[in-house]
Amino acid sequence: MSRSIIDLTEALARNAETVCRHYLPNGRREGRYWMIGDVRGTPGQSMFVRLKGPESGEGAAGKWTDAATGEHGDLLDIIRESCGLIDFADVANEARRFLSLPQPEMNTDTKARPSSARSGSPDAARRLYAMAQPISGTLAETYLRRRGITALHETGNLRFHPRCYYRPDRHSETETWPAIVAAVTDLEGTITGAHRTWLNPEGFTDANLGKAPIDTPRRAMGNLLGHAVRFGVPRNVIVAGEGIETMLSLRMVLPGMPMTAALSATHLAAILFPTKLRRLYIARDDDPAGDGAMETLIDRAQKADIEAITLSPHRGDFNEDLRLLGIDALRSSIRIQIAPDDVARFMNVASVAGSEAERV
Repeated sequence: MSRSIIDLTEALARNAETVCRHYLPNGRREGRYWMIGDVRGTPGQSMFVRLKGPESGEGAAGKWTDAATGEHGDLLDIIRESCGLIDFADVANEARRFLSLPQPEMNTDTKARPSSARSGSPDAARRLYAMAQPISGTLAETYLRRRGITALHETGNLRFHPRCYYRPDRHSETETWPAIVAAVTDLEGTITGAHRTWLNPEGFTDANLGKAPIDTPRRAMGNLLGHAVRFGVPRNVIVAGEGIETMLSLRMVLPGMPMTAALSATHLAAILFPTKLRRLYIARDDDPAGDGAMETLIDRAQKADIEAITLSPHRGDFNEDLRLLGIDALRSSIRIQIAPDDVARFMNVASVAGSEAERV
């Protein structure tokens, strides 16, 4: 281990309790230890971090052990896991930021601790998703409800990370913001990527719609082409569209219909079709990119002998319809656009969404 990393580890050890209070806020001090559920910050008592001891060597402050899993490490590992960082250079930069230490002009320690997952890879996406927590009771749930989305059944692939890593570009410093982390999956349910929506911790306004004040509050990572964020199990009828909020808005009036959020117009045009798919609803966004994706998808569906039906919003997208026109207007609009047998099959179970919303 290089001298600079040793110095950084020892500086963190001298501030072990402050580090724990910042990066593991769900824990608590018990005597000489900080007790927490795991290194990712889950509430519990199976992991303990030593708060007092020498700066290095046996019994050093900052050393931790998870009795449930056998994992162990130091405070740099806690920073890496709690912030969802992948590259060690980012971990070291975050530690220096926390300690108010100057950043090096050229970081020569990037190979000091090889990363277990390449940045942006499917493995990194799965790791980030595993670090996040269920959305119930979090800022993520508040964000969705403020956007008019209260039917949150079958949203287990949406999670919340309170301090998700964000870097504007490769030359900028690392930032952390709360974020919704959505699992991107293939047709078999294997996670191939993750989508992040960074949120504004100060709340929702009509101007920001709850998103963080950063240049790109939405980003995806991993293997995305053909895959999507899915709500419900794909069967012979699905709705496919671009945004997560768009598809969850449609679930407010079609609570039983499986939905597929492809995350962009380009990826919508390339989604893979379930084997048993016979009818595809395309929830278009009202813009040129959305029109192009719709045309490509209709052509692909027809060649696969799948009926394609376009669903069009009154405004820019279906979440805008839900927020500005109301759920009754959205329901009326969708009722006349879907096939009559699907009205009976999917719209007449609207009470399901309501009851689920009450339980969340």
